[in-house]
Amino acid sequence: MELSVVVPTLNGRARLAAGLDALTTHAPEAEVVVVNGPSADGTTGMVRARDDVDVLVEVSDRTVAVARNAGIEAACGDAIAIVDYDTRITAPWYDGVIDGLSGADVVTGPVRAAPPDQSTDDADSGGEDTSHRLVDRPEQREIRGRSVRGRSVTYFPGANVAFRREALEALDGFDEYLRVGAARDAAHRLAGMDRAVHWTDDVAVWAAPPNPTAADGGRARRDWGWKYRALAYRLVKNYGVRPTVVSRTARHAVTDAVSVATDVARGDATPSGWVANGRDVLVGVLAGGADGLVSRLRDRTPARNPHGVSDRADRAVTRYDECTDHTER
Repeated sequence: MELSVVVPTLNGRARLAAGLDALTTHAPEAEVVVVNGPSADGTTGMVRARDDVDVLVEVSDRTVAVARNAGIEAACGDAIAIVDYDTRITAPWYDGVIDGLSGADVVTGPVRAAPPDQSTDDADSGGEDTSHRLVDRPEQREIRGRSVRGRSVTYFPGANVAFRREALEALDGFDEYLRVGAARDAAHRLAGMDRAVHWTDDVAVWAAPPNPTAADGGRARRDWGWKYRALAYRLVKNYGVRPTVVSRTARHAVTDAVSVATDVARGDATPSGWVANGRDVLVGVLAGGADGLVSRLRDRTPARNPHGVSDRADRAVTRYDECTDHTER
């Protein structure tokens, strides 16, 4: 099995270099595809000066789903992994991916905070908490309801996942409508196709602290409007308009409303901010639900992805190098 590793990046040169070093050390057999853009920190020159990157794709879109799809298009392997620019694979990662994909369509594992002696100490590092990105155990949800058989969804972190190529082709990659939540949407669609997601602790990566100055590698900052727009969109697109979808969305909204109200009571947030957040949630739910219904009608196939890899061919602005034979590396 030949593995390609796609690394989306945006204004994270030093962290990307550390991640590429780890790939060279622990997965020298893998094809490495870096998708960059639009960076303004010299990432292009750094990557082109290395001899351990097989393909560099420059894109103009800042959305991580677009970068992932551009990398999928460029990759040559019959297995394709995706890791973030600010993560570093561990020693067992490569063998864990190959072994896991021998019996499953998708394999994933932990995203852990890098130990202090392994943190990338550079000007971009920052020092913020990483708990919102860290994953140490598999997350599963059971989706039930009228016309939805008990569907068990196994989520995976978009920062650390590998697919058999045929599984990615069945998905048509990631849904580029989504600025956030594209990996969770893909998990729902995989579950609808009865494709297995395998978790193994061997497929682990170290995650650097969030970068407060860079654009977070193409990941849009979380905001209430897009959180609920993405939630409503993927639920309606994958399951239609039904009581199960409404109740799940309402539960999320009530939980967040109580959490922010608690912050207001403690003085950590303002009442006007709480009201504004509520407005953003409502607008997000309505917009996402409407767009999800349109997407469901546009793509009635199991892929449920009208904004996937096959939808467009203009992601790449520039591409350097071609697919290579890695047996000589």
